[in-house]
Amino acid sequence: MEESIFVQVASYRDPQLIPTLHSLIRQASRPERLRVVVCWQHGLDEMIGKFFAHGFSHWQVVMHEGLTVHRLVLAEATVELIDVPAMESQGACWARNLIQQQYAGEAYTLQIDSHHRFVQGWDRMAIDMLESLRDESEKPVLTAYLPAFEPADDDPSRRGQHPTSLIFDRFVAAGALLVASRRMPDWQAQTKPLKARFYSAHFAFADGNFSTTVQHDPEYFFHGEEISIAARAFTHGYDLYHPHRVLAWHEYTRDYRAKMWDDHTPENQALGLVKTAWFERDRLSQARNRALLGVDGASAEGTDFGPYGFGQVRTLAEYEAYVGVSFDRRAATPEALRGDPPSPGAAHPETDLALLRCSHDVAVELYLGDLDSLSGLKHIAFTVLAADGGTLHDDLQPATGLPQLLAEHNGWLSRRLLFQSGADGTPVRYIARFVNAEDVTVHELARDVPPYGAPAST
Repeated sequence: MEESIFVQVASYRDPQLIPTLHSLIRQASRPERLRVVVCWQHGLDEMIGKFFAHGFSHWQVVMHEGLTVHRLVLAEATVELIDVPAMESQGACWARNLIQQQYAGEAYTLQIDSHHRFVQGWDRMAIDMLESLRDESEKPVLTAYLPAFEPADDDPSRRGQHPTSLIFDRFVAAGALLVASRRMPDWQAQTKPLKARFYSAHFAFADGNFSTTVQHDPEYFFHGEEISIAARAFTHGYDLYHPHRVLAWHEYTRDYRAKMWDDHTPENQALGLVKTAWFERDRLSQARNRALLGVDGASAEGTDFGPYGFGQVRTLAEYEAYVGVSFDRRAATPEALRGDPPSPGAAHPETDLALLRCSHDVAVELYLGDLDSLSGLKHIAFTVLAADGGTLHDDLQPATGLPQLLAEHNGWLSRRLLFQSGADGTPVRYIARFVNAEDVTVHELARDVPPYGAPAST
């Protein structure tokens, strides 16, 4: 059908799925053009009858390539639920990939999460925005971290009304680049979407074949998903843009719903309820992401990415130049750090190392259960050292309530030290000094920083 939309929804035990589908469909100007495919990863207490109770009808059950698929209708939109018991899930990217195998040639595709609300006529607005970019891009993609809504207080008047841009945040310890959202400046004056550096997996609208050309790698787990898609899309010739008007809202807290890491635990693995603990999937995924992007100089030799590698239109180095990031050095340019508009044709960031700022995420894991004199402390002074002994970072954190905190965590202190340094500094060691009210250091502990991507030393 002309202007048909293939909507992709990965849902893991989410009570917001049905309200999201209602908003998606009933707020569309033409719901009949929507074909919604959901990877319905559900618990034993989540049955198909809930959909009937909320107005879904025309139930059919079909088998498709070994999958059980429930076909339903809501307000003329077709909804297909791929039935996956939650304990059999293999992660968010696996679920997204499973959905993408169902693409049937629709004109457009929208990828979202299962906890959203939509503006009236979002489908017409998204199509118009995308088509307005054809004079400058053959293959545009609209993407953003949407403004927030709260399910517990779902008053539309309380939702954010400002469109947003994605900016560089940091590299996590295992190597994935994370992005953050901020309000789009001067958005009322904008007449079309703005160029973007990065990609959001919870809102992406593009031509339908985007869902086959740049599919999610099923071996990815969570972190690394978005930056890998951004880089791969760019190398396939796609151009990223931020919508200049609000099209929908997203729920960010996750407090009300179970997550895969709540279920796929070592305990449930030992009971035979899940095949693999979540952190094992995450460890392999992070290593794959480092190899793909060359984080810390990681090599892709021996790694078969198959259809989940880069395209041939542009190179990874060209993407780094466009966004102002060096994956090898975990660094970003001042322009990227400020969130300036991207500059097509910019030089590669490593052409001027003096300007780069490296992003660090040092995990502090200290066992303090055998130490005395931990009451009455004023603060903990952390110092992070480089290989030459120079100080990369100092961080003063309050020690209020430390004894109670340690009692709750079996004697362990866990902290994250997030900071930036010059491009020639790599953290190799940290020192923790425990200081009392008289400014006397009561205890001093030092630990080596494990290599990026390795588990923290205990």
